[in-house]
Amino acid sequence: MKDLPDNPSLDHLRQQAKNLLAGLRDIDPTATLTVAQTRLAEQYGFPSWTALRTEVDRMRGRAETAAVSLARAIADCYGLGDVVAEMRTVARADDMGRRWSLVTDRGRWAVRTMDTWWPIVDAETDVALQRAAAAAGILLPAPVRSRAGQIVETIGGHRWRVCHWRHSGPPLLAPARSSVTRAVGGVLATIHGLRLPVGRVSPWHASRLATEGWPDLAAAAAARHARWAPALAAAVATLTDLDGIGGDAELPEPVLCHNTLGPSSTRLAANGRLVVVGWEHAGGQPPGWELANALLDWAVAPGGTVNVAGARALVDGYRTTAGTLPPLDLAAFRGTVTSLANYVCEQVRGALDARGEEERRYADRSVAHLLSQLPTRAVLERLLDAVTSGIRR
Repeated sequence: MKDLPDNPSLDHLRQQAKNLLAGLRDIDPTATLTVAQTRLAEQYGFPSWTALRTEVDRMRGRAETAAVSLARAIADCYGLGDVVAEMRTVARADDMGRRWSLVTDRGRWAVRTMDTWWPIVDAETDVALQRAAAAAGILLPAPVRSRAGQIVETIGGHRWRVCHWRHSGPPLLAPARSSVTRAVGGVLATIHGLRLPVGRVSPWHASRLATEGWPDLAAAAAARHARWAPALAAAVATLTDLDGIGGDAELPEPVLCHNTLGPSSTRLAANGRLVVVGWEHAGGQPPGWELANALLDWAVAPGGTVNVAGARALVDGYRTTAGTLPPLDLAAFRGTVTSLANYVCEQVRGALDARGEEERRYADRSVAHLLSQLPTRAVLERLLDAVTSGIRR
């Protein structure tokens, strides 16, 4: 489920709806803006555009502010200049920490806590990837070192990272229009073409991290009377089937890659070019795995409809840049289904452990949405068929 920012903008949501409409028209040329607005609301976990607008009104102005002393300490540590406005949160806490916006006399900066960051590679390695990617022409918010030369610093009892704020539009959504997915394919090929070595496949994509089986997790949800427990019980067969994909295939050689290059990690700059964010989860994957993951993230609409034009454009963008394609078969989705299983487990456990009315409300809506949008083996096969038939043509 997509998260609204702490101070949501209706203008940004309207822009997202227009972007989404272009992708929907790749699938159905008769799609309307009203349909796109409804689909957008559903991706945020709301039944209608009206309900989404009501939530925007409820949340507007709720961004938290940091103590002036903390903002100044961060600015001083990283040499950002003099603070000229309140430091405010950008979005709710995620699996790494909280994102903030800091404005100084030298510009705007994206700062974030890293208190719950689980690094797949160390900060120096992901910064090396970012620098190589930027040198190869990929737009990204450049990381900033502290005065002491460090990427991560402890300030005010929290670990922090800073990068330049790159002005762009709101996060993109799937299904995206073909011109966007073609650009995504080119970005992936560029990153993979760097061939930066890495010692292992990201654990998140390599193996199930939870010891509980799906029936046990469903039973735990039922025992807690979670409102989405019936949906989880109904999804056990699908999740179990996905677990069996690619398990017997030989593991290809990984390269250092972005690792989470989905719509939420991309924006459009004013000139229409992709801006790639979220490099803190960089890690190792075989190129074919990340390409397969991108196909699912970018070319499948909620509900499982495949955007054939978008999928083929993504592969074409990759091949045009790289000159060739990594192997694409059902086994290439091994990392995708493994990371999905880990994410579902994490979200279910988080919802069962949520404390406070607001957190429970959010967690219940998030898990219910997640379970309603699970891919199936059949969806992956249709996606693969769309791509491979396009290659044959």
